[in-house]
Amino acid sequence: MSGAVEGYGERRHWTSRVAVMRRLDWPLLVAVVVLSVVGALLVRSATFQGLAEQGKDPEGFVKRHVLNLLIGFVLGGVVTVLDYRLLRAYVPILYGVACVGLVAVLSPLGETINGSHSWIVLGGGFQVQPSEFAKVGIVVLLAMILGEPRDGEIGPGVRDVLLALVLAGVPAVLIILQPDLGTTLVFIAVMFGMLTVSGVRKRWLAGLVGAGALAIAAVLLFGLLEQYQIDRFTAFMDPEADPRGAGYNARQARIAVGSGGVFGKGLFQGEQTGGHFVPEQQTDFIFTVAGEELGFVGGAVIVVLLGVVLWRGLRIATQAADLFGTLVATGVVCWLGFQTFQNVGMSIGIMPITGLPLPFVSYGGSATFANMIAFGLLQAVHVRRRAFD
Repeated sequence: MSGAVEGYGERRHWTSRVAVMRRLDWPLLVAVVVLSVVGALLVRSATFQGLAEQGKDPEGFVKRHVLNLLIGFVLGGVVTVLDYRLLRAYVPILYGVACVGLVAVLSPLGETINGSHSWIVLGGGFQVQPSEFAKVGIVVLLAMILGEPRDGEIGPGVRDVLLALVLAGVPAVLIILQPDLGTTLVFIAVMFGMLTVSGVRKRWLAGLVGAGALAIAAVLLFGLLEQYQIDRFTAFMDPEADPRGAGYNARQARIAVGSGGVFGKGLFQGEQTGGHFVPEQQTDFIFTVAGEELGFVGGAVIVVLLGVVLWRGLRIATQAADLFGTLVATGVVCWLGFQTFQNVGMSIGIMPITGLPLPFVSYGGSATFANMIAFGLLQAVHVRRRAFD
């Protein structure tokens, strides 16, 4: 009898896994896979010539990027199979780990790269950026607090909102101290989007916007931004004021994107890319590689694919089985959506440079893993959009 029960349990286990596969959001999966493939090609183009000139393996960056993608898809698959509702029990652990990582970055363990003290070097050429994983932690934390069932209340009360702001504010402050303005702005976008969807009263939202404006003023007043960050905003306001200094990156990015025309110069044929005129092209400015080599059409395809990811995410949020799932999906959409707008915007000159990678396209291990976990969260909410155990 016990053998029969065990056999039934095993069959049910595999049946549920097959059912998960059938219930996947396939347009979302296809969009992420295509973006990842395109991103790998663009990373190769951005790094091949430079590595060859240094006498290193010209395929070194793309090999590591592909490895990161494979690990990322495994992480996303694991998150998809797990029941996202169980995350509530682990939120304190996720939040604690995120905060510990952010504190460690500010200690002697942290390393400064490109002006931001955001990294921990693990050895063997590997580095981790805790702020990327903190994005996951903040999404599930806010979803747990704002998504709790309430008797006779339409939205979260004052205590819930204040608790959410205080707990989310701790990692946000730690990130500002690095200083990492881009990730801080992502946190703000996520918090505002999730508070809105949770049903917070409009006058509270208006008050939060005012408080946010005061916080930004305080950051500027007390000099929490580094000089290079101030220079970026100055260059954004007047791109031609210092074309060889603060405005160099933005100017070269616009030149690269504009030189591609409608159809581009051809993959691996970019002169701006091959000449290393645009810094950090494999990460922050990966869209400039697409603009130069794939042209307006190629850049538009990337934007459309990212739009598909956001559209499916919004659809998943509206069809979630509970408010917790809705808020998790909303947080992921706000996170990926803001980064997409900011990254593409700074590449074409309509947004200041903040150093945010393009989701699923840019090179970077921590960012890739975090993005794939976010992708897994969307799929996990989708496959359980109705009672599914």
